[in-house]
Amino acid sequence: MNYVILGASKGLGDAFVKGLPEQGDHVWIVSRSRPVSLAVNDGVHRHWIEADLSSNDSSNRIADALRDEPIDVLIYNAGIWEKEGFEDHYDFEKDDPNDIANIMFVNTTSMILCTQKLLPNLKQSANAKVILIGSADGIENNESKQVTYVASKFGVRGIGNSLRENLRKYEISVTCINPGNIAAAIPYEAGLEKTLSTYKGTKIPVQDIISLVKTITHLSKASCVKEINMPAMLDTSS
Repeated sequence: MNYVILGASKGLGDAFVKGLPEQGDHVWIVSRSRPVSLAVNDGVHRHWIEADLSSNDSSNRIADALRDEPIDVLIYNAGIWEKEGFEDHYDFEKDDPNDIANIMFVNTTSMILCTQKLLPNLKQSANAKVILIGSADGIENNESKQVTYVASKFGVRGIGNSLRENLRKYEISVTCINPGNIAAAIPYEAGLEKTLSTYKGTKIPVQDIISLVKTITHLSKASCVKEINMPAMLDTSS
């Protein structure tokens, strides 16, 4: 299979790069900084596309790098939020207008542009999947105070809904996954038990999201999983 993972140098994106592909698969890693996963020797062919998703020309850069390669799985994992947004002292009134615009561009506009540019590659696959990583903060009745981040993650769901209707005629499925608090600080290779013992059910292990995405990517093109909400079991804020 051929994977393209945007926002893949660390955290959940790094876990996708290490945990999703099997021996012989190809993975194109899209990130600003060189990913350490390029050094992993497990029979997977990993390629780096250096691109800043906050830049207007990033979608063209990615499309040019891929050329005519077919894409079986496209994952848009990139996401940024307000400075100190998850801190108790966060203050919406102090949000910088430039930061607001940048969050919206990376989390929504770039998602649209990149999918649009890579659609020719997706059409070449016999069973293409598009997976958008949203957030529990983009679901109704969340308690987050981060206005721009929340707006962008609501937007991801809207993008998924409309994109799905556009791609239905090509039998390309679009899935939006809305995870709660992810244990992104613990790398994939540290193992599931490390996360379970450290956070005791208050954060989602990256291995669980890998398992979920693997299931979606192995479904036939007769099925479409539209949206999945995935809170941590003992995180009462999700």
